[in-house]
Amino acid sequence: MDKLSTRKALVEARLNMPDRLERADLLQRVMRIWLVGSTHEVIGAYWPIKGEFDPLPALYRWQEDAILSQDSSSNPALAEVETAQLATESIAARSPRKIGLPVVNKLHKTLTFHAWYPGCPMEEDAYGIPKPKDTEVIVPTLLFVPCVGYGPGGYRLGYGGGFYDRTLATLQPRPFTVGLGYAQGWLPDMEPEPHDIPLDAILNDKGVVWPV
Repeated sequence: MDKLSTRKALVEARLNMPDRLERADLLQRVMRIWLVGSTHEVIGAYWPIKGEFDPLPALYRWQEDAILSQDSSSNPALAEVETAQLATESIAARSPRKIGLPVVNKLHKTLTFHAWYPGCPMEEDAYGIPKPKDTEVIVPTLLFVPCVGYGPGGYRLGYGGGFYDRTLATLQPRPFTVGLGYAQGWLPDMEPEPHDIPLDAILNDKGVVWPV
């Protein structure tokens, strides 16, 4: 398999999917259901580019759920408060659950994760991708990773920069890694290279792809 041509074809196909919004809605549901059983409280994700699935709405609901459950258990009357009223408070500051987006270390070509919440200050990195500006550094124990393609054994086809592999090699303990992609990215004949690190799980718009 020629990774360069495969990568280009998959990105183009993803951008041109006529039902991408519907598939994204399905994957949001898959992701939210999967998170129900998770005990992780610090999650790293990514800002979507090139037609990638956007994990941030599901993650913000996950972060918000911790506050809603706390409030309703301590004061049942708050369970009836409208979401718009709760939104006047800082969910991110009150929640024990944290969401981080990657910031590129240009020298070492690795990623650190900075806290993100809707409306937080953002700026573009060296690659033109938005990143949090001057928010706290967090260390995720669970990492959602975008997949251009993916194959048997939990292996992922990315953009070829190696940022995630280098980052995973430096994080201790190594976070649990979950790939996110659409069903069109499945590569049944994909064979890993010696340096490739398999993901612990992969989700797509049809459900859990890996482990099977």
